[in-house]
Amino acid sequence: MCEKFFYNLFKMKYLIAYFSIFTAFLSIGQDNTVLNLESSLILKSNPINFNRPTNILGANTNYRPKIVDLNSPLDAASTLDSRFNSNKNWTLNKKEFRIGFGFTQFLGDLGGRDAYGTDYSLKDWNNQAISYMGMLGYRFRLSNSFATTTSLNFGLLRGDDAFIDSTGGGGRFRLDRNLNFRTPFIDISQRIDFMLYTYEKIGKRYNIRGIKGFKNRNEQVYVFAGIGAIGYMPQGQLNGRWYNLRRLSTEGQGLVGGTAKYSPVVVIAPFGFGFRVGISREWRLGMETSYTKVFGDYIDDVAGVYYDKGLLASQKGEIAAALSDKSDESVAKGYAGGMQRGDKQNDSYYFLNVVLTRNITYRNYTKTYKRYKLSKSRYKF
Repeated sequence: MCEKFFYNLFKMKYLIAYFSIFTAFLSIGQDNTVLNLESSLILKSNPINFNRPTNILGANTNYRPKIVDLNSPLDAASTLDSRFNSNKNWTLNKKEFRIGFGFTQFLGDLGGRDAYGTDYSLKDWNNQAISYMGMLGYRFRLSNSFATTTSLNFGLLRGDDAFIDSTGGGGRFRLDRNLNFRTPFIDISQRIDFMLYTYEKIGKRYNIRGIKGFKNRNEQVYVFAGIGAIGYMPQGQLNGRWYNLRRLSTEGQGLVGGTAKYSPVVVIAPFGFGFRVGISREWRLGMETSYTKVFGDYIDDVAGVYYDKGLLASQKGEIAAALSDKSDESVAKGYAGGMQRGDKQNDSYYFLNVVLTRNITYRNYTKTYKRYKLSKSRYKF
């Protein structure tokens, strides 16, 4: 009796085991069916959903597929060049350091040509009055079409009535007036650059034999406008020596019956255009020409009328009186107080620069170094 009981119990154990296995298979198959249906719906609505946790049995819930970082120098090496030749190439040229040198041309009472109707225009140019300048700048790219540039210019502006070699137009008056000046200057401006044309491509990084690729290209044509300030110190020459004119009040500035003292710092507004080409991955070479409007008329210390030389000599000395009126001997008694010495137009000046630009856009790929256990360094672009 006992043997029969245990025998039946033994057969029941196998039945229970078979039933458990069968139930498990059904359960797993149903779960997989639901999971596959759910996955299909997800892929249809959102083809790439790396952040959704998985329900797959035994899967690592912390796993996330690797997303290729096109900004990484390692990941980007395995991608096509299309990433580096899209409309986003301007992001690879966001920060640039600029250095330039060139020529200046002053346009004012003591500058420009001797012909009427050419004042402060592109025609108002006198080759003898050309001087030199230098420039330092920083450019920050705002978008594919716009950038903002901070420029620091320094150099010399000058003009001389003796440069006039004819008596036509206003030549006779200027030759008789016989004034001259020079002024060291420094100006700083902030401007907006608008790109009329850009062609920017990043070519292959290394010249590996057998691997073909296009060359680096960085070509731009642009216009700009801005605002700034100039600091200046006009000087006049007498008997081979240069004197600072502002403190001598040559037109009676600050004296009784004269005009107000003028400021040695004046607001300016530069306008211009430029172009450049890339000569390497980091360096660009170009030219800029700008016309700078000065909101003042005393860059050359000439703006209004003569001050009485006797009063000027008594208050500022004989040198001040001599520098205020250096008229030619043909003007027998010189110019009397109140006679015209300058005009009412504000001054301006030109720049013509050769500009060398260095791309200083860098990114620190610290996470990439850690991921691949690389030594610390800095990668360009």
